[in-house]
Amino acid sequence: MDGRHEGISRRSALFAAGAAIAYSALEQPGRAGAITRALSTGPTDSGQRADLAEQAIVKRHVRPLWGLSQRKLGALVWPASAAEQSFVRWCYWWQAQLLDCAVDAACRARTPERIDRVVAIARGIRTRNITGWTNRYYDDMAWLALALDRADRLLDIRFGDAVEELRAELIDGWNPAVGAVPWRFGDDYYNTPSIGPTGIAWARLGEVSRAGDLAEFLHTRLRDAHSGLILDGVHEPGGRVNRTVHTYCQGVTIGLEAELALRTGESSHRDRATALVAAVADELTDAGVITATAGGDSGLFMGILARYLAEAALSLGDTTAADIVHASARAAWEHRAEVDGLPLFGTDWTRAVTVREYPGTFLQLADSSAESSVNLSRDLSVQLSGWMLLEADHQLTAAGR
Repeated sequence: MDGRHEGISRRSALFAAGAAIAYSALEQPGRAGAITRALSTGPTDSGQRADLAEQAIVKRHVRPLWGLSQRKLGALVWPASAAEQSFVRWCYWWQAQLLDCAVDAACRARTPERIDRVVAIARGIRTRNITGWTNRYYDDMAWLALALDRADRLLDIRFGDAVEELRAELIDGWNPAVGAVPWRFGDDYYNTPSIGPTGIAWARLGEVSRAGDLAEFLHTRLRDAHSGLILDGVHEPGGRVNRTVHTYCQGVTIGLEAELALRTGESSHRDRATALVAAVADELTDAGVITATAGGDSGLFMGILARYLAEAALSLGDTTAADIVHASARAAWEHRAEVDGLPLFGTDWTRAVTVREYPGTFLQLADSSAESSVNLSRDLSVQLSGWMLLEADHQLTAAGR
């Protein structure tokens, strides 16, 4: 199938945005439905659970962009204000993750509605980005390249030369003096969130040697010798390392090493992936469940780790990786709340999503700043992590892993 985007001028896009904002201002923001603590187990089938997570995001977050029915995006919060429903705020990489989850769902159960949704979200990203498929951030572009490439390979949905444009921009960002790509154009910060997904994209797009160079950079420059975990990044020149440890940095590094193990057959990549999975199990799980993060961008970190743990389990047969995904999926499901019968996930999969004193009434969800106490979030990122996790759990279950 050819899902080539339909062009739209910058002037037309800005006019449509203004019209949509004016129209939305006449409407009341969406409200939370009846939020209840989920007391029943619900469906036990992994595919049905993933389907309910998908339905929740589609119902609450996915909206036409500026009244254009064939272009859709995910509102960044729910309930959403008029401005949020008009996509005044733009978060390119959250939308790329939404697209990737939509691809997951279409692979799980291919239907015309799911195929149309993949096409509409990709078109929405291209239109809202206004200037094209690319932007100034290499991590953003790598995530979109991965999602669009999967849509092409797995669903036969192609958006013209979009993947090639993104690949070219990523290659153009390569700094041979450092041996990596930076966070964004002209920056001196070389971080795992950019290097990891860029390496995975290069491995899948035939740039295996370049991907190997990035894996070597992560292993030699950003691996903590004590814990075995991958650190956030390093400033070059100067070599000042940011020693922050994020779950998704481990995920993309595991994903990169697993891709290279599959494509090169070199045991070193398998060994590195296996060692990092073991370090994650030791350092970044609680009773086998991926440790909590918060809202905002970090809301996606747990789900991204789950995605690439599942890939390591499938491609390398890593049972520890599979166990973490399954344990996390059980915990996230058991501790969910429900709104109108659909799941609502927290930022901590080991704790019950908080329902305030009077369940069954219309309640406002907590802001990100209060998440640590209430384990509840309005953010699309947090809900995407839950959906991503349940899709990963289903992929493993369907494969008998």
